[in-house]
Amino acid sequence: MDLGTFERLLGPEGQELLAEVAERAGIESDLALGTRLRRTHDNDLVAAAVTQNHLRGQAATKLGADAAHLYFTHDALEQATRSRVAAHRATRLAEAGATAVVDLGCGIGADLVAMARAGLRVRGIEQDPVRAAIARANLAALGLPGTVECADATAVTIDSEETAFVDPARRTGRGRVFGTDGLQPPWPWVVELLQGRAVAKVMPGLAHTDVPGGVEAEWVSDGGDLVECCLWGRAFARTRRRATLLPSGASLAHADEPPVIGAVGAWLYEPDDAVIRAGVVAELAGLLGGWLPDPHIAWVSADHGEVTPLARRFRVVDELPFREKQLKAALRARRIGTLTVKKRGVQVVPEELIKRLKLDGPNTATVVLTRVAGDGRAFLVEASATAR
Repeated sequence: MDLGTFERLLGPEGQELLAEVAERAGIESDLALGTRLRRTHDNDLVAAAVTQNHLRGQAATKLGADAAHLYFTHDALEQATRSRVAAHRATRLAEAGATAVVDLGCGIGADLVAMARAGLRVRGIEQDPVRAAIARANLAALGLPGTVECADATAVTIDSEETAFVDPARRTGRGRVFGTDGLQPPWPWVVELLQGRAVAKVMPGLAHTDVPGGVEAEWVSDGGDLVECCLWGRAFARTRRRATLLPSGASLAHADEPPVIGAVGAWLYEPDDAVIRAGVVAELAGLLGGWLPDPHIAWVSADHGEVTPLARRFRVVDELPFREKQLKAALRARRIGTLTVKKRGVQVVPEELIKRLKLDGPNTATVVLTRVAGDGRAFLVEASATAR
């Protein structure tokens, strides 16, 4: 979609077309609907309206009810921050005393929307003219104040009262970027921003060694999905590393305390991925009054089963043989036919193991395969309720 087509989509003809596409989608096939509409409307405008309707449907899981009123491109929607995650960041910025934010590379404006709703004065910078126009239209569609400029983010002057926010692009012409080398804007420029009043959204796989000194790294999961690492610049940093889980808002900060090690007790806890990536599994154990069965593996054990949004909990029913032949015999003796295998720290492919076991029985079970003090161990467990 080019800029001219998008501007027409915002006009009376485009809005009427969008409304008709939304009303008839699912009643008429895409082919029949498109063919009929092209008799009275321009091909490009029809294509844009049909595409927007599809993208709004896809965006609902990420952006909720707002999606029905917003505009997108395929790539920009993929990069857009989930609404709960954006709202969490905006709230923390406001609570930290920020009053104005410049979003350096704002895309279609998902973070601008959240920050404006949090009461911050927002200014978006976007080099792509279509995305800039979409971000501007999205603020207007939701009745939110803010400005969007079409410019190079690295060449913009940041006002003294503004906090900088940047979400470097993690895709190039060769595909997705998993390290800091291929980010755009470049990583050294982002690091320089983080020396002051700045926040950066980066990939959840960011290595601890890549976190600049004096900066807080916050790994965020939403509904159990690890979605990003947010870097809080020196002006906002409160700890070295942190895990935050949404929608509960539960948060756990790095305390730099040595882990307590012990045998597997009555309960096992599987930490959320954000807890694991943030390296705060030992802190989770301390919070639960528990310990780590192995210092190198992300399981927590305890004698009491506390409900926590930070981990899934399992009651330990029994210890089973770790060796495959003996494990198969123990499971068959319990008439297990449907098996879930959770493994960590052992060289096992669960799906292949289950095939080899050839179980046949009326009962279901979950088995944890892991290491305790370096040795392979197997535990029969039962999942219990977990708070989110």
